[in-house]
Amino acid sequence: MALRVEGLRFSYGKRLILNGAELELREEEVLTLLGPNGCGKTTLLKCINRILKPEDGTVFIDGRNYFDLSEKEIAMSLGYVPQEHRPPFPYTVLEFVLLGRSPHLGMFSHPSERDRRIAMESLKTVGIEKLAKRAYTELSGGERQLVLIARALATNAKILLLDEPTSHLDFRNSHRILSLIRRIVREKRLSAIITLHDPNLACMYSDRIAIVNGGRIIRIGKPDEVMDEQILREVYGINVRILRVDGFNYIFAEVLE
Repeated sequence: MALRVEGLRFSYGKRLILNGAELELREEEVLTLLGPNGCGKTTLLKCINRILKPEDGTVFIDGRNYFDLSEKEIAMSLGYVPQEHRPPFPYTVLEFVLLGRSPHLGMFSHPSERDRRIAMESLKTVGIEKLAKRAYTELSGGERQLVLIARALATNAKILLLDEPTSHLDFRNSHRILSLIRRIVREKRLSAIITLHDPNLACMYSDRIAIVNGGRIIRIGKPDEVMDEQILREVYGINVRILRVDGFNYIFAEVLE
């Protein structure tokens, strides 16, 4: 087991966001946290990454309690891709990806040639090595998302955490990014947790889906096992139909008047 979440609770003030969330991430799989906006997906991802400290519960990474790990060890174990990032400095793409090597450097060390090779290899993996000298701030939304993934890969972490990787992307780029994530997981033998709110994308690109509602994981399993019309009505508050076409489930929402 790559990662295990046990009983995570978290609140913003008096508002309870996570209420005993539990899940297991297997090796070499893409696990999607699926649910509507505000259900706790992003908060859960940030608690897994220890960006937020849970009030109760813990996370085990390769069998080690993450409260026993240093921030540096966490950063080397989990490659995090936020929804968006606005850098405080006008980094080039290569400089930005090199930030992923920070956990491997000493306090006053500078990136070595090996670090630069790893950063360039990460850019090649996502197919944007030609953008290495471009300014990060000049890139399109899809290109920025690829740079963020490359930075996470540069950490050499075995687990990727990606928060809404399609949130600012059009139809084509959404499928392109999710297909890339799945390919990287397969080829590099990684594991990944991604958050999505679109059930169709989750069905197409996930090995397993964890449905999040009310701060808890209410169902987890393979797409065909967890996706049914009743559970989607309960979670999204809308009538849906599921049709199976060419081996995939497609979810259609009822047109609202």
